Formats: sequence, structure tokens, C-alpha cells
Amino acid sequence: MKAIATLGRAIILSLLCAGIAGSAAPAPHDTWLRSWAASQQVPEPNNALPDADFRDATIRQVVRVTVGGRRIRVLLSNVFGTEPLRIDAAHIALSLAAASSRIDPASDRALTFDGSTRVVIPAGASYLSDPIVFSAPALQSLAITLYFPDAPARQTGHPGSRATSYVVHGNQVAAAELTDAKKVQHWYQLAGVEVAASAGARAIVTLGDSITDGNGSTTDGSNRWPDRLADRLQAMPATRDVAVLNHGIGGGRLLLDGLGPNALARFDRDVLAQTGVRYLLVLEGVNDLGTFTREGPQAPEAHAALVVRIIGAYRQIVARARAAGIKAFGATIMPYGGSDYYHPDAQNEADRQAINRWIRTPGNFDGVIDFDAVTRDPADSMQLRAALDKGDHLHPSVAGHRAMGDAISLELFK
Repeated sequence: MKAIATLGRAIILSLLCAGIAGSAAPAPHDTWLRSWAASQQVPEPNNALPDADFRDATIRQVVRVTVGGRRIRVLLSNVFGTEPLRIDAAHIALSLAAASSRIDPASDRALTFDGSTRVVIPAGASYLSDPIVFSAPALQSLAITLYFPDAPARQTGHPGSRATSYVVHGNQVAAAELTDAKKVQHWYQLAGVEVAASAGARAIVTLGDSITDGNGSTTDGSNRWPDRLADRLQAMPATRDVAVLNHGIGGGRLLLDGLGPNALARFDRDVLAQTGVRYLLVLEGVNDLGTFTREGPQAPEAHAALVVRIIGAYRQIVARARAAGIKAFGATIMPYGGSDYYHPDAQNEADRQAINRWIRTPGNFDGVIDFDAVTRDPADSMQLRAALDKGDHLHPSVAGHRAMGDAISLELFK
């Protein structure tokens, strides 16, 4: 009898377990592709949001996805936080205008995290929302709205958003418009948007400095050179499933930290961890060259050593990308003669030319985008073309960004 009872309990337990397993519908097999992203850093004091603005606060942030999809999830970030970050509500909706807090109320959806509308993100971590059904067309602006009961212990964000964010007090995540909102041109605690895409979908990471980040472009205009590349990819049927992820950081360098981490330090997070990445386009180095002599001249031996170290950093990037199955394309460093910020001389120009020769040498990268040839003044190779110069002789104008985006062969990504 005892053996029968034991057998009975085992059968009942087995049936219960089978019932539990069968009660949860299997999740659909989605191929996730990051369709929008921003590099994370600690906002410097003039770009940080005052703690008082973060307390009991709703922040609506507008981003533009590059590839569309019918299922979506959002990546929130507390990468540089020193304590757990609590977010009590998160919504996503179609934005009615890039330069407005207005949303399409019919499209508004609540985001959940492990089934809850609240999430606590550990210090140093990021957190993906649960997938939801949401129709996001390619090149569509989305409004992601977060409610913070209190300020982060240390903020994580992206200062160079070139997009307006809206801050109000109280929980207004579902509001059709945030009236009387404080406006800032920064993103906070927001790292990525992913869409469920076709099996062949893939992403390009553009790794760079303020030129890639969009200095010289228009706020809320989505006219940085990576934006122009995304526009062109969407116009061609063979490349409509290729996303463009802008991982430029203002002041970014290859070898030393600037306003954000150096390129090698952020490589794993900003390149390897991006879902679906198959291509890397590197435009970095002008700030390494410029800061080297900004405070005074350097000996010829020091210049030669800097060139060797910059090329060494490129080698590291290419090797790590190739090991992950990512094609690495090098972009030549653009001229910056006449820059009042860096005051380059003939030796700086010689360094730039030496590095560009290495970038152009076949085999060092998997392909080359010659931004130097596109943007330099034919009459003076140290200068940007006047029509493509923002005016500071360092950053491209809106026309310059467009010319750069137009110069990239789409054959690289077919």
C-alpha cells in the first residue's frame, strides 16, 4: 500500500508539472535587431539633469528607428549608476512630430519588465523590456516615456542627442502631450530599441566622435551622416533590412577618455553587444591628433609614437570585430586645418596623412570610406570645403553630413 501511495503521489506530481509546463504558451521565435541605439556615458555637469527634475518626473524622449518591425522591445540603462535604478512606468508610442512631445494616443502601449510595469535596474546594468506587439515603420520617430519616482544615484545618458526630450512632474506616461514641459537636448537612461526582424536583417555600427554624433546637424532634424545613410538604405529594396546604429560620442577618442569612454573601452558594449550587428564603420582619431598638441608642441619622436599607437588601436578594433564575424570598414580622418579649437600645424597634418595612408592600405580594414577625399578643399588639403564646413573648420555642416552619407557605397551592405 505504501508503494502504491508513493507511486500515486509521483503520478500526480508528474501531471501537475505537465500542466504547469503546458499552461505557458511558447514564445514566438523572434530574430531581434537593434534598430536604434545611443552610446552611454556619464553626463557632464552642464548636460546632467538636476536631481530635482528627476524626482517624481516623467521624461519623454524621441528616437528614430532605422528598420521597422511589428514587435518591439526597449533597452534601458543604468550602466554608470552606482545604485539600483527604479522606473515605475514606461510607455512607447508613435511620435506625431520629431520636435514635439505629442504622440498618437491610439498607438500608446505600456512596456513591461518580467510582466511588471515597474523595473529596478541593478547598478552597472541594462534591462530589456518584454516584447510587445507594436507596429513601428522604418524611419519612424517613437516617443519613449519613463516615470522616475526618484533621481538616479548617478545618471547614465547620451548628451549629444540632437533631439528634444520633455520633462514634467507627476506620472504622465500616457499623456497625449506633455504641456509646459522642460525641454532638454539630451537622452537619459535609454540605450536601445529592438524590432523583431527577418532572419537576414543586420545592423551597421558607426563608431566615432562628435562628427558621427551629429555636431553640425539640426536638432530634431535626423540629418546626421548616419541618418542619411539609413535613409539611403531604406530607399533600396536590397538593403531595407539593414539598421544603422549611431555610436558617436562628442569628444570621443581612440586612446584616452574624453567626455565619454575611449573607443577601446566601450567597444564591447557599443559594438559587440549590439543585436544583429554585422558591419562596423570607424571614424575616429581627429580628437587624438588635436588634443596631442593643444597645450603645446611635441617632439617629432612623440608624434611618431602617437601615430603608431593610433594605428595599434585600429588593429585592435579590426581584430576584435573580425573575431565576432563583423566586417570592419575604416573611414579616413577629415581635415581640420584652421580649427581654433586645436590649432593644427604641419606636423599634425603629417600625422593625419600617415594614418589615412594606413587606413587606405588594402587589407588593414575590410573596406574604406574616404571621407577625407569627400570633404577636403581641393585647393588646400588641410581644410574642409567651405560649403561642407559648419564654420569651425572641424565639424561638417548639414550639407557636409549629407555629402558624407551619400559617399558610402551601399554595395558594402548587400
